[in-house]
Amino acid sequence: MKAKSYAGNPYAAVFVLLGCASAVGIALVGARFARSHTSHYEFLVWNLFLAWVPVALAALAYRVSFRRGALGRLTLVLTAVVWLAFFPNAPYILTDFAHLVDIHDHVPLWYDVILIAWYAWTGLLLGILSLRLMQDIVQRGMGSVAGWSLVAAATVLGSIGIYIGRFLRWNSWQAFQAPGSLLHRALGGAEGPDVDVRFLGFSALFAALFLFVYLAVYLLGAGRDRA
Repeated sequence: MKAKSYAGNPYAAVFVLLGCASAVGIALVGARFARSHTSHYEFLVWNLFLAWVPVALAALAYRVSFRRGALGRLTLVLTAVVWLAFFPNAPYILTDFAHLVDIHDHVPLWYDVILIAWYAWTGLLLGILSLRLMQDIVQRGMGSVAGWSLVAAATVLGSIGIYIGRFLRWNSWQAFQAPGSLLHRALGGAEGPDVDVRFLGFSALFAALFLFVYLAVYLLGAGRDRA
């Protein structure tokens, strides 16, 4: 994906595709409601909405990045900070497979697997899209090394954020309200030394997974641009 001006946004088609995927996901949850007469998995729709927040913020930052002046730079920095706080919400949906062992009703298991997989991949791709937009911004302004440094940092911090959301049940807003307490809990200070191993293991493995998929998508796009 080569950087272009905002007027020729190369990411527009991806936005449309993921919008269609989101609509199908909502329809799948609706069909499950109709079959089971329960509200199981309704949280997926909310999680999907949260996954779109970093994409919207990244799109705003991408647009602002073409403006000049102090106000434009300040807006870009503030948007980027908020984006980083909400970025984990997109790939977070991958962890919703944990609910397969909790929910049992008259819907076939294969349907629930496909349902969560649909949302998980949509969320993962939304995360990739938002990070690619931010990498593009940094790369245009500061070079390739800075752009990939952002990718590495966001991947690690995002994986820590996902751990915090899944295991500690904190949300993005709480990261602004009590960052010290959040970090203390994430490192295991409130729950004992065993949590340190879980924290490090989960964060490292999830970061490796996300980075692998991100690089694969990036290389596919780079190969297309060279064709």
